[in-house]
Amino acid sequence: MRRFFAKNLLFIVSLNLLIKPLWIFMIDRTVQNKVGHASYGMYQALMNLGLVFQILLDFGISNYNSTALAQNPRRLRVLFPAMLSARMILSLLYFSIVFCIGFLLGYRGWQLAMLLGVLSIQTLASLMLFIRSNASGLHRFKVDGLLSISDRLLMIMLCGFLLWYPTTAAHFKIEWFIGAQIVCYSFAILLGLFLLKRISDVRLHFTFDRKRIISIIRTTLPYASLIFLMSVYTRADTLLIERLTNDEQAGIYAAAYRLLDVGNMFGLMFAGMLLPIFGRMLAEKKSVQPIVQLCVNLLLPVSLLVSVAAIYFCEDIMHLLYKNATGDSIVVFVFLMIAFPAYSLSNVYSTLLTANGDLKLLNRIALLGVVVNLSLNFWLIPLLAAIGAAFAAFITQSTLALCFILFATRQTQLRRNLRWTLSFLFFALLLIAFGYGVKILPWSWLVQLSVLMVMGISTIFLFRFVSISSVQKLISKD
Repeated sequence: MRRFFAKNLLFIVSLNLLIKPLWIFMIDRTVQNKVGHASYGMYQALMNLGLVFQILLDFGISNYNSTALAQNPRRLRVLFPAMLSARMILSLLYFSIVFCIGFLLGYRGWQLAMLLGVLSIQTLASLMLFIRSNASGLHRFKVDGLLSISDRLLMIMLCGFLLWYPTTAAHFKIEWFIGAQIVCYSFAILLGLFLLKRISDVRLHFTFDRKRIISIIRTTLPYASLIFLMSVYTRADTLLIERLTNDEQAGIYAAAYRLLDVGNMFGLMFAGMLLPIFGRMLAEKKSVQPIVQLCVNLLLPVSLLVSVAAIYFCEDIMHLLYKNATGDSIVVFVFLMIAFPAYSLSNVYSTLLTANGDLKLLNRIALLGVVVNLSLNFWLIPLLAAIGAAFAAFITQSTLALCFILFATRQTQLRRNLRWTLSFLFFALLLIAFGYGVKILPWSWLVQLSVLMVMGISTIFLFRFVSISSVQKLISKD
């Protein structure tokens, strides 16, 4: 199973390394530089409003579906039509409720029109995630990987044309960005349905069986409440900044958060693959210890290296990426990036708890995250604006990562290894020393950063978090 996981993970990571950074830095970042912090901040606030209430759109169906199919792939023919029908009903509910919430929050005119576009994006993205959950549940991870980049690849081509063709570039608006995403998601969904039909015997039709739909929604309720709580403590910050301060501060926060999204993208890839793998291994009473250790050994050292690099080179990185980077945006970036290791650990251990069926426990932990995050945000945002939200995110994610680790270790009887834990602490201290050392060298910051990265990666192998022999063993044929 370790070899199967590693091979498919390598394929998915390679695809996403080719496409998603291009989307984030070449398209998404360029859009913000084109339209300005204020317009992009409003767009991001509305996007996060939709994400907070995505519980109404998905209701935990994708996570439940992936786990259920991993345990019994033959259920696909029965589950898919009923779940597709349930999603249509939930989509209508989602549009109605979130639009009304937007109105009550004070959005009017073009803001409400933009909200409708954002809700369309979220609906299509959620449908795409559901289609992918069927592929991952069947352990067809290469198909899932191809689908995971299809929408972004289409957006790179369409938005790239709009951003760099002189006639359209001169008049580019945030509304065009929203419309382009709607078009590209629609084509990607058609591709997803085509591929799913090719790899399975799924029936692409609706089944308005009221009893079955109600049964599915009732079954997925614990997943749904978990997704809602997690959405609140991860996505409410930009919305709160925009409502409690202004669009400009929301844009500053979104600019810094974009780099955290890049790093967290890989943790989410791990989580997407780990859920069905953990589900099957736990159902078959197999030990998940090797997979957990492999993931932590890959994710945590890299996230620590990225965090240390962000601390030492924060000002240079932000000025390189954004033409109007400010002191506030640099501080926000630092606080968000030092939370990156906590995000990475949470992706592994929260997924393990989900696969183990500990949804009541997960909901309690997530509720703690909501209380901590909202309390800090309502206190700090009026005082420090975007900086306060970044500090709240760091405290929230660190607290939750610790909870996920402790409870996942207990619930799945993972072995405690003090030496393994301390090795990460020593590794982090060594990286901090490396960073201090390279900063005093009389070279350009790009050369200094490159030296730090080479030293950090070499130390990962020195500490044997990853070894060349183990990598060769994992990717070699049986």
